[in-house]
Amino acid sequence: MEAIYTPGHTDESFSFYWNQGDQKAVFTGDVLLIRGSGRTDFQGGDPRKSYDSIVNKLFRLPDDTLVYPAHDYKGMLSSSIYEEKHYNPRLAGKSEAEYARIMNNLNLPDPKLMDVAVPANLACGKQP
Repeated sequence: MEAIYTPGHTDESFSFYWNQGDQKAVFTGDVLLIRGSGRTDFQGGDPRKSYDSIVNKLFRLPDDTLVYPAHDYKGMLSSSIYEEKHYNPRLAGKSEAEYARIMNNLNLPDPKLMDVAVPANLACGKQP
């Protein structure tokens, strides 16, 4: 298992690449989702770092690498690097500037219990 520093969703984001023989997988956390990517508007997120992590690190993995994100809102369990390069609407054919514009204009509501979850995330789950 190889740890790959992939900031963008948060400043602490890592992905984990597993390669055994002809089986390859990457566990992307929230930086790369199936047909999407993790929001970049809080907890040290940055759309340009996200783009760099995805395009210059994850998309350089072999095309047949399976992608397993932390979660998916549409019930999909996995994808592949090839699929995300070609079919991810936030990334396919987009420049860094276009991606940053998309991410900066998502206007998503704050996550539920954000005032509790973010400090807990930053403290590795420990509550004061």
